[in-house]
Amino acid sequence: MILVLDFGGQYNQLIARRVRENHVYCEVHTLTTGDAAADKNVKSGLGTAINLAAVKNLKPDGIILTGGPQSVYEENSSLPPAEIFSLGVPVLGICYGAQAMVHVLGGSVKKSEVSEYGKTEIKIGGASKLFAGVEKNTVVWMSHTDRICELPANFSATADSENCPVAAAENPARNLYAVQFHPEVLHTVEGKKILSNFVDICGSARDWTMDTFVSDTISELKNKIGGGKVLCALSGGVDSSVAAVMLSKAVGKNLTCVFVDHGLLRKNEAAEVEAAFANYDLNFIKIDAGARFLAKLSGVTEPERKRKIIGEEFIRVFEEVAKQIGAVDFLAQGTIYPDVIESGLGKSAVIKSHHNVGGLPSVIDFKEIVEPLRLLFKDEVRQAGRELGLPENIVSRQPFPGPGLGIRIIGEVTAEKVQIVQDADAIFRAEVARNKIELSQYFAALTNMRSVGVMGDGRTYDYAVVLRAVLTSDFMTAEAAQIDWNVLNTVANRIVNEVKGVNRVLYDCTSKPPATIELE
Repeated sequence: MILVLDFGGQYNQLIARRVRENHVYCEVHTLTTGDAAADKNVKSGLGTAINLAAVKNLKPDGIILTGGPQSVYEENSSLPPAEIFSLGVPVLGICYGAQAMVHVLGGSVKKSEVSEYGKTEIKIGGASKLFAGVEKNTVVWMSHTDRICELPANFSATADSENCPVAAAENPARNLYAVQFHPEVLHTVEGKKILSNFVDICGSARDWTMDTFVSDTISELKNKIGGGKVLCALSGGVDSSVAAVMLSKAVGKNLTCVFVDHGLLRKNEAAEVEAAFANYDLNFIKIDAGARFLAKLSGVTEPERKRKIIGEEFIRVFEEVAKQIGAVDFLAQGTIYPDVIESGLGKSAVIKSHHNVGGLPSVIDFKEIVEPLRLLFKDEVRQAGRELGLPENIVSRQPFPGPGLGIRIIGEVTAEKVQIVQDADAIFRAEVARNKIELSQYFAALTNMRSVGVMGDGRTYDYAVVLRAVLTSDFMTAEAAQIDWNVLNTVANRIVNEVKGVNRVLYDCTSKPPATIELE
C-alpha cells in the first residue's frame, strides 16, 4: 500500500483515489508527533491520526505528503519529522507537502511575489523517473502563494514555470520527489501518468481490486456488528443502496432499511424507490415526513443551517423508528469520500456540510454509526455495486444529494418552490433522456431571483430556474457540460410554458472548482 499523510488540503482524498486507479491500496492519515500536548491542535483525517512509529509499522511502499492551507515558515505549521525521509521508502510531496519536505531537509520556502492559481504550463528539464513519458511542456494545476527558493543538499530542480523556478525537484538517490502543482486533479493534463510513475517508483503490486474490498468489508461488518441490529438509511441512491446490500449480506435479517420521504425528492421519486426495492429482502420501511421537514425549514435561508436541520431531522426520524423496532445498536449510512472531504477533513476548510457528515447532530441515540463505503469514491461505489449483483439502473443512477431539493432551492424552502423545482427538473431529465445525452449529473434548481417577463401580452414577475449539467469521473472536479443549444432551447421553452411561477431559464456554465456541483 501507499500511505497519504494529510496536511489539510482540499484534494487530499483525491490523491488516494488516483493511487487506487493503479490498483494499489491507499490509506489516508493525519500525522502527529505522538505527544498529546504538541498534538492538541491536530485533528484526525479520514483515517485515524498516527505517529511515526505507526507509520513504520504500516510498512508502506511509499508515502505522499498532501497540500494544505498553512505556510511552512509559520510558528504553528504542521511539519513531518525528518525521519519520514529516511525510512527507505519513496516520498512524494505535493504543493504544501513539497514545501514541507524542502523546509525540513534544509531548503528555503518564502512567500511568492506572484501567486499561481489555475492551469499553468511547466517545462520539464532533464531525465526523471517521476516524469517518464510526460511531455516536456505540459499543463498542470497550481494553487499556491509560497514557493521553494532554495533546495536542500543533493536536490535538483526538474521543472519550472514562468513564475515558479522550482515547479518540481527531486533527490533520486533517496527517492524523494517534490511537485509544487497538484497531479491528482484532472486539470493537470498528465497528472495520472505522473502518479502512476510514482507507483512504479514505489514498486507497488497493482493487485487491489473492488471484489477484494467487497468481500473484506462484508467480513469486517460481520465481526463488528455480530448479532446486533442495524438500521440503514436508504435513500435509493447508489451509495445507500450498495451499503444496504452489503449489510444485508453481512447481517441478514438483523438489517432494517428505512426510506424517509422528506418531501424534497424529485418528481415521482418516492414511488420509484419503493418499487426498486420491492423484491429485495431488506426489511424495507417507508416514512412519509414531508410536512415535518418543511415545517423545520420554514423561514430558513442560510445553506449550512438548512443542511444541518435536514441532517438532524433525518437522525430523529431514524431514532423514532429504531425505538419501534427495539434494541437497534447501529445506524448505517452510505457516506462516501467526497461527503467527508467537503464537510471538512482534518484541518481542511469546510466547503459545505453534508447532511450525513457535518450535518449530523452532536447527540445521536445509537451505539455507533456504520459507514462501509466511507473509503470509496463514487466510481468505486458503482463497481462495488456491480460486484454485489445490483442491477445497472441502480448502480448507474445519477447522484442525488441527501438534503434533496432543499439545497437546490436558493433561500427559503416552501411547498410552492418544491413543486416548481420538481416540475422543471422532470422536464430537463425527460429531454436529456429523449436526446440520449451522456452526463455525469444534471438537474434544475430554483434561484431566489424574480424578474420581469412578458407572457400572453401581460407582465409577469416570476422566478428564474437554473439548469446545471456536469461531466466528471470523481465528483471532486467537474466541467460544465456543453449541451446542444437546441436541446437547451426546448427545455427552456417547456419549463416557461409548463411550470407555473417561472418566466426565465438560465444555464450554469461554471466548472468545479471554482463552483461546487450543487448550488448550496
